[in-house]
Amino acid sequence: MQTIGLLGGMSWESTQSYYAAINQGIKQQLGGLHSARLVLYSVDFAELEALQQRGDWAAAAQILSQAAQSLQAAGADFLVIATNTMHKVAPEIQQQITIPLLHIADATARVLKQQNINRVGLLGTAFTMEQAFYRERLEAQGIEVLVPDAAERAEVHRIIYEELCLGNLVEASRSAYLQIIAALAERGAQGVILGCTEIGLLVQQADSHVPLYDTTAIHAAATVTQALASQ
Repeated sequence: MQTIGLLGGMSWESTQSYYAAINQGIKQQLGGLHSARLVLYSVDFAELEALQQRGDWAAAAQILSQAAQSLQAAGADFLVIATNTMHKVAPEIQQQITIPLLHIADATARVLKQQNINRVGLLGTAFTMEQAFYRERLEAQGIEVLVPDAAERAEVHRIIYEELCLGNLVEASRSAYLQIIAALAERGAQGVILGCTEIGLLVQQADSHVPLYDTTAIHAAATVTQALASQ
């Protein structure tokens, strides 16, 4: 079994979901008392969030690159960044380490292609929905990406930072997300990516008739597959 390097804390609310899903996946595959070989580096999200708001992605990349180097030095065989938004600096992080980085958008694209989904809605932070780093990664795989309108994007973003990252699950916010998901489906989305690792804490497939693709679950499953690839 390979050792997983998990770069988390963005926010810790979703990092614990990663940790649980990865260990559950290893147990399901190997049985018994098996659990993941895993090294976790959890950053202080308040520091990174301030850099996000200032648009200082270079400083954010430096912090995460140093964390990734620590994970490599601790024996990690590959790196998993437990957040969608900070994959904006994934190329800079990869340049600073020699172990491979398992990209969340690539894992998501593989699942979408397996299910013949070629037009998908995307929910996430404003950075993920509005900037090119995530959308273009999917489009390179032949997947058309639809995002909510400006007011809806602002509300999705607000709920993530003001509620979900703080562990607050608000019923009115769940209803708002479901309305936005339904609107994306009406525009032709065959499914909707929950492209922030906290959204799955609030909205599950049982809440919607529209197919939902929870990136935390998808990325964790890909992590398990990679960890067991050497066996």
